[in-house]
Amino acid sequence: MRLLAYPQKVRTFYKLDDTNLPAALLTNAVALPGAGVTAAARATDGAIWLGTTQGLMRLDFSAPERDQRQYLAGRRYLPDDEVRSLLADANRGVWARTSTGVSHIEFKPMTLARKADLFEKRIRARHDRYGLVASSHVAVSGDPSSNRMHDTDNDGLWTAIYAAAECFRYGVTKSPEALANARKSVEAILFLEEVAGRRGFPARSYIRKGDPMPHGGEWHWTADEQYYWKGDTSSDEIVGHFFIFGIAYDLLPDADLKKRIAETSRRVMDHIISHGYYLVDLDGKPTLWGFWAPERLKNEPDERALNSVQLLSFLKTTAHITGDVRYEAECTKLAWDFKYADWITRLNEFRQELNYSDEELALLPYYSVFQYEKDPALLKAYRNGIGEWWKNIQREANPLWTFIYLTAEPEGPVDVESAVWTLYRMPMETIDWTVRNSHRPDIQWASAPDRFRQREALTLLPPDERRVMKWNSNPFVIDGGGGGHAEDDGAAFLLPYWMGRYHKFIVGE
Repeated sequence: MRLLAYPQKVRTFYKLDDTNLPAALLTNAVALPGAGVTAAARATDGAIWLGTTQGLMRLDFSAPERDQRQYLAGRRYLPDDEVRSLLADANRGVWARTSTGVSHIEFKPMTLARKADLFEKRIRARHDRYGLVASSHVAVSGDPSSNRMHDTDNDGLWTAIYAAAECFRYGVTKSPEALANARKSVEAILFLEEVAGRRGFPARSYIRKGDPMPHGGEWHWTADEQYYWKGDTSSDEIVGHFFIFGIAYDLLPDADLKKRIAETSRRVMDHIISHGYYLVDLDGKPTLWGFWAPERLKNEPDERALNSVQLLSFLKTTAHITGDVRYEAECTKLAWDFKYADWITRLNEFRQELNYSDEELALLPYYSVFQYEKDPALLKAYRNGIGEWWKNIQREANPLWTFIYLTAEPEGPVDVESAVWTLYRMPMETIDWTVRNSHRPDIQWASAPDRFRQREALTLLPPDERRVMKWNSNPFVIDGGGGGHAEDDGAAFLLPYWMGRYHKFIVGE
């Protein structure tokens, strides 16, 4: 799909007594006959803005169907949702006066390349913790200058997603900055395996001596007491590590880094094989979620299809990186003798509930196997397997899953336009504002709640009308958010954008 510049929403708040406000905005609004509608204005592009007691609406019936009706509410857009008056500006946007302040909302045409550049700058400014890409706590709601980075359970996975984006960016642009960013984050992931007390066993995360102490989890000091690292590492982390190991090995030019990636991949894979396909912690026991053993999967059908493709992908990636045929042999044995190739094709027979985090933990390994697998029989199994995931995923308009699916099925039933629309409509600001949509009459609801007992919709709302999220969350839960006290890193935008550019699924910039 050829990309175009797309109008991005940019909001600026003002106090009610700010002398820069247009005078006409401060006069009393003309009363309107519609219940709940408090103000109206026609923008310079002909769109109609409606202020209500529950936020702001923009109606533009010359736009594509999915952009004709847009809803702007909550602190992402407004000081509060009780709109008192509206005034169009000179360039498509609007001034909105509410009961507590003023918001100026602009529509700025912007290429996705420019949007990616702004996301990149945010990561460099507020989300780089020793090369790990971290979320930030925001002490003052909505004020990113008050941010403080912190460790998370999945620092390795989130860093891998960003590092992969930078590898693809380097593959497209040969940018020295992209290369430096990718190297730094790959180094940070490699260090997770170095800092833990046993080579082959990566830490979830770590802090340095003198950093604020973390809360919760299984933590250990290194022998020299310079680092405090987190154990009980999960399959999530191993998925992220092997995903980036393959991509970085293929796309980065540094021979020494490639060698270290190969050595680390071998150690982690050997650890898993030697412990009977378990990830074993320092106490000699498997971690809570680090298991891929056939006898365990026989007793846990809900994990069977997911963990089978993970282990096959780890082995195939290690075989590719190291050139060691014994990992190929191990992969073949598991696929056919232990029926993993059959298990991956029966997801919807085994699955007991929808888990959107599992989609991430399946699709990243599927990306790797479709880069490296050549055996027609295994490729057929993998295509059937990813097809089972696609039955639910395709309704999400998720650009990352769409592009990964395209690597498996180039002629498959894929709506690239909807995937790109998601990239267009992902909000410029990644503050985790509270968002509420359940009062909207345009929402169709599912008949049952999701796995966390949250009410979910059948309607897929645009990303800039729901809470900021990574790709491990349910996009059909349309209320939520953290009150503006966190800022996401935004790599969920960068990875599909640069992957799509690298594979030429999207072009034009």
